[in-house]
Amino acid sequence: MPDGMTAPRRASKLKAVAPKAAEPTKPKVLIYGREGIGKTWFALQFPSVYFIDAEGGASRQHYTDLLETAGGVYMGPSQGALDFETVIEQVQALAKEHHDYKTLVIDSATKIFNTAVAEEAERLGDKNAFGADKKAAVQYMRRLVVWLMRLDMSVVLTAHEKDVWGMVGGKREAIGVGPDCWDKLPYELDLTINVMKHGPRRIGKIGKSRLLGFPESETFDFTYDEFAERYGKDVIDAESKPLVLATPEQVAEIDRLLNIVKLPEGQAEKWLSAASAETWADVDEDKAAKVIASLKSKLA
Repeated sequence: MPDGMTAPRRASKLKAVAPKAAEPTKPKVLIYGREGIGKTWFALQFPSVYFIDAEGGASRQHYTDLLETAGGVYMGPSQGALDFETVIEQVQALAKEHHDYKTLVIDSATKIFNTAVAEEAERLGDKNAFGADKKAAVQYMRRLVVWLMRLDMSVVLTAHEKDVWGMVGGKREAIGVGPDCWDKLPYELDLTINVMKHGPRRIGKIGKSRLLGFPESETFDFTYDEFAERYGKDVIDAESKPLVLATPEQVAEIDRLLNIVKLPEGQAEKWLSAASAETWADVDEDKAAKVIASLKSKLA
C-alpha cells in the first residue's frame, strides 16, 4: 500500500448499541400470596388492563367497576381464560395488533397451570407416571413466557402461595413459601413479589429480581403508586407498540430458499428459537431479512 494511505475499514458485524440507546421495557412481574391478600386489586390499578381471569373471581362488581374506570376489559372462563391455547393466542394477538391496552393481567397462573395438569392427568389415566401430567402444562407455560417477553405491555401474573420444603437437621420441613406454579417461572420474569399483611398494611417482599429499583429481600408498601414510582410511571403509562413482523413476501422467500439451500440439521429451528418465534410469520421483520440474507449467501 502506498505511503500515506490507510487501509479501508470493513463494515462491522457488531450489533450492540450504546447502553442509553436501549429503550426501557415494560415490567414482567409475578406476585404471589395467600387468598384475599390483595393481589387482584393491586393488578387492577395498572393502566388500561386486559384482564384474563382464570379464577373467575374478578367478575364481582367492585372489580369490574375498577376495571371499567381504568379503561380495561375482562376475559373470564366462559371466554376461554382457563384454556392455555386460547390464552396464548390472546397474548399473540396483543403483541401483533394495534390496540389501546397497556397492561396484561393473568389471574392466576396457578389456576391455568394446575388446570392443564389435571386435564392431562385425566387423559393419561393409568399411564400417568413420573410427572408425565405436568409435561404439557410446562410446554404451554414456556410458550406463554416467550410471548409475554415479546409483548410491549406491562405484565402482571398472580399465583397462589405454597410451602417450600427443605432438609433441616436431617428432617424434611417447610422452610418458606413460594409461588404455586411452574417452578421455573420466577426465573423467566423480571421480578417476583411475595405479598404479606402486617396489621392494616400490605407488604411486598422482593424475591428474584433483575431490577435495580427492587433489590432482592427488600420490602416495600405493596401499593400500585409505590410500585410505579420505583419502576417508572412514564414507562408503565407508555402506549404499547405492536411487533413489526415478517411480511408475507419475506415468509414466502424464506420458505423458497429453505427448499433450495441445504442447512445443517436443526439450523432452521435454532434460528426460530433465537427469534423467540414458532413460525416464520412470527419472526420480526428485521430478523427475517437477516435469515433471507444468510440463506442467499449460502446459495451463492
